[in-house]
Amino acid sequence: MDKKELAGFLRRRRELLQPADVGVPEGARRRTPGLRRYEVAQLAGMSPDYYIRLEQARGPQPSPQMLTALARALRLGIDERDHLFHLAGHHAPPAFAADDHVSPGLLRLLDALTELPAQVVSDLGEILVQNRMAVALLGEQTAHTGLARSFTYRWFTQPATRALYPREDHERQSQVQVADLRAAVALRPRDPQAAKLVSALRAASREFDDLWERHDVAVRRSDRKRIVHPTVGIVCIDCEVLATARRDQRLLVFAPRPGSDAAGQLELLRVIGHQNLTAPDPLPDRLI
Repeated sequence: MDKKELAGFLRRRRELLQPADVGVPEGARRRTPGLRRYEVAQLAGMSPDYYIRLEQARGPQPSPQMLTALARALRLGIDERDHLFHLAGHHAPPAFAADDHVSPGLLRLLDALTELPAQVVSDLGEILVQNRMAVALLGEQTAHTGLARSFTYRWFTQPATRALYPREDHERQSQVQVADLRAAVALRPRDPQAAKLVSALRAASREFDDLWERHDVAVRRSDRKRIVHPTVGIVCIDCEVLATARRDQRLLVFAPRPGSDAAGQLELLRVIGHQNLTAPDPLPDRLI
């Protein structure tokens, strides 16, 4: 780990970012160029003290997960992200494999969607980043680790996950999850991550194993969902799926139909979601 070079790289990338680049309100009395340190820390989901120590070349070695969060917060491209990993003493993720890196362009698009719930999801069902409205509608979905990072894995192994949908929709959701996963796995030949997920699911869930044996294949592109929310009730909403060129990540946007009950429910969630935030400083419209 090259602490001095890492500190300089982080500081320079931070100074080059403007608040508008990451959805942070500019506010008044901003004397320093670029983002403030605490703003980067909030975007990356770490304590301000931890990030400050990294910029001062006196912090501990960040984990790969922390470096991935920093790369998103600082809007790093692939080459910049790899350089960040090398400076921190880690091997960069393989260029040919799907990974957690969300492109700066996709993050900017997510930042612009302040009125609608939206999130970036991997082809294996891992929710990589959500905006505030997605957290308000669906709950925080990015903090899971291991196999549980995949919503599909949690759907078949953690019964509480299914509370997100009405019971009468569970059978269809199971079929959709498995058919979509089979399509994703076909695009990842000999990928150990995908193989491990399927193997674990087949061992843990008889329902999944039976559906997997059906060999149904269907990539999710759009859907009509009913989301069970503890405060506003069942939200009937359209879900549009936009895939990246590599097809390993998707932007999911949840949009109510004009004049529907869901439009009013989302408006209420915008108010409730903001009232529940306890951070003293203004947060961006995206949580990493």
